[in-house]
Amino acid sequence: MSFERLAPEQHDTLDGVPEPAENPHLVGHGDIAETLAAAYRAGKLPHALMLCGTAGIGKATLAFHLAHHLLRYPDGRSAPEALAVPDPTSSLHRQIAMGAHPSVLHLTRPMNDRTKTYKSVVTVDEIRKVGQFLSMTSHDGGYRVVIVDPADDMNTNAANALLKNLEEPPARTVFILIVHAPGSLLPTIRSRCQVLRLAPLAEDELTAVLDAVGQAVPDDAAQRAALAERAGGSARAAILLTQYGGLEIAGALEKLVSAGRVDIAKAHRLAETVAGRDQAIPFETFNRHALELLSDAASSAALSGDLRRAKLLSDAWQEARRVISETETYNLDKKQHALTMIDRLNSAMRM
Repeated sequence: MSFERLAPEQHDTLDGVPEPAENPHLVGHGDIAETLAAAYRAGKLPHALMLCGTAGIGKATLAFHLAHHLLRYPDGRSAPEALAVPDPTSSLHRQIAMGAHPSVLHLTRPMNDRTKTYKSVVTVDEIRKVGQFLSMTSHDGGYRVVIVDPADDMNTNAANALLKNLEEPPARTVFILIVHAPGSLLPTIRSRCQVLRLAPLAEDELTAVLDAVGQAVPDDAAQRAALAERAGGSARAAILLTQYGGLEIAGALEKLVSAGRVDIAKAHRLAETVAGRDQAIPFETFNRHALELLSDAASSAALSGDLRRAKLLSDAWQEARRVISETETYNLDKKQHALTMIDRLNSAMRM
């Protein structure tokens, strides 16, 4: 399926897949959408929302649909009971999608002008744009919407700058924070937001998303179920698994980690696969699955009552996340990173 790309490219853009800002299809999360529409009609929409859940389940898409709804119906009392579905041919949708609407500010990881790659954090300079944005008169006296996507990626200075805006929010302004891991944010930021937790997509919802964006779905029912389970209800994860060699990368990593003793030759082959030039997405898939393996193992240990092992695995997850961030930030040797990560995982799983 081909489509007209309207939104500026982001750090996590996938070829052939619409950005959340330009996606007219919101699959799942009907209960959350209904709650937001009702709150707006009642004049009780919070000034700050935190949409939490796994990456790739539609949180940012929901945020842009809400922004579209607020701008399309500036008087909440006359707004419909359900969030309006964006019309891709409308000037409102196109303005929002292109990042050109004066009442919507989308903040995400910026481009590094020196390296021509995206920075690994949402910087304080991005958050400072909020002040200028809010100092301008709102378009038609309607709502202004600030979307931080994802808020997890804010560095400390950026988080503190955002906190100042949340402490004294202007009228008819809503901040929408896209959050994958709420625990990564300052407690003071979480306390100023209404937290809405979005569930992972069910198998039929996941299939509907993939169909809507023109991505291939396995014909076999068992294969679809296996894909949904491995993707964890994330459409983004499903696309990475099926279109970018993710299933093979995940399977190879799992075999290396479960073997007890690392097969050096296989470890090098996997590291070379994910660390080559123009292999940003396979590298991301490798790192994401490494974190998932640690997270799943920590959860299993906690459920079985082995709190000591759960703590060790949780610490290993935190350390792995830090190392991944440093590798991206300082553009370190990706092959060496992958080899070290395999060793870390193997050691962690034997704790």
